[in-house]
Amino acid sequence: MMLILLAVVVAVAFWGIGAYNGLVALKNQVVNAWKQIDVQLKRRHDLIPNLVNTVKGAMDFERTTLEAVIAARNKAVSATGVAATAKAEGELTQALGRLFALTEAYPDLKATGNIAQLQEELTSTENKIGFARQLYNDVATQYNTKQMQFPTNLLAGVAKASPAELWEIEDAGERAVPSVDLSMNKPQA
Repeated sequence: MMLILLAVVVAVAFWGIGAYNGLVALKNQVVNAWKQIDVQLKRRHDLIPNLVNTVKGAMDFERTTLEAVIAARNKAVSATGVAATAKAEGELTQALGRLFALTEAYPDLKATGNIAQLQEELTSTENKIGFARQLYNDVATQYNTKQMQFPTNLLAGVAKASPAELWEIEDAGERAVPSVDLSMNKPQA
């Protein structure tokens, strides 16, 4: 009888250690995934001043758009926490979208290799940010789920586990579906 009781205690101890270590591992994965987003956001934030300086001379009368991009970048750089960062990055994405739309109206500006290269680098960085956000949300969801599942939830407090925020789209403008017209019909003159 004593041997069975000892075996149960040992099994519970091993389960507890495994559950605790699993929560700690997921918590560290969430932190790592957030750092990956941070690396890509820093790259994005570093590219923006170069883009603005490149277009500044050709777009002097579009100063409000350039100032909006710089203000949105500064807000994004200083944002902390998942929700605040997501909101600030959404505003920056919209400001960059307006800037890119304006550059389309300037053929001379579009023709310069610097603008095209910076736009390509920013687009590539945006893709990397999207993948990093997806990874973060996946790992954060696993972590949050593990904390809520029985019996692991009994050890969540001991492991100092708290729910991780998910990266969510706050701005309705980001949720809007773009309108694309691929028709070959051109207006008659």
